[in-house]
Amino acid sequence: MKELFVKLKEAECDVEGALARFLDDEELYEQFYGELLNDEAFGKLGLALEERRISDAFEYAHTLKGIIGNMGLTPLFETVCDIVEPLRIGSLDGVMVKYYELLKQKEYFSQFI
Repeated sequence: MKELFVKLKEAECDVEGALARFLDDEELYEQFYGELLNDEAFGKLGLALEERRISDAFEYAHTLKGIIGNMGLTPLFETVCDIVEPLRIGSLDGVMVKYYELLKQKEYFSQFI
C-alpha cells in the first residue's frame, strides 16, 4: 500500500471504504486527493462566510462535504459537517471557527502528497 494510504489510515480516515468507491484504483484516488486539496471551493466558502452569504456558503460547504465524504477523509468530513448543519438552518454561529479548523486540517492533509 502506498505511503499516502498509510498516512491516511494513521489519520483515522476510511481508506478501505474510499478505495472501494474508487474501485481500488489507487492512482485515481491520488489524483482526486490532490485536486480536492487544491479545490477553489475552500476559498469560495471562506469568502461567502466573510460576506455573510449563507446560501452560497452552504452550497460550497455541502459540495465539499460530499467530495470529502466519498474520499473517506473522516476528520475533514466531521469538520465540514459542523459547517454545513448551521448553514442549513441559516445560522453562522460558530461556523468561522470551524472553517479555520477545516483549513488547518486541509493544510495537514496536504503534507501527505
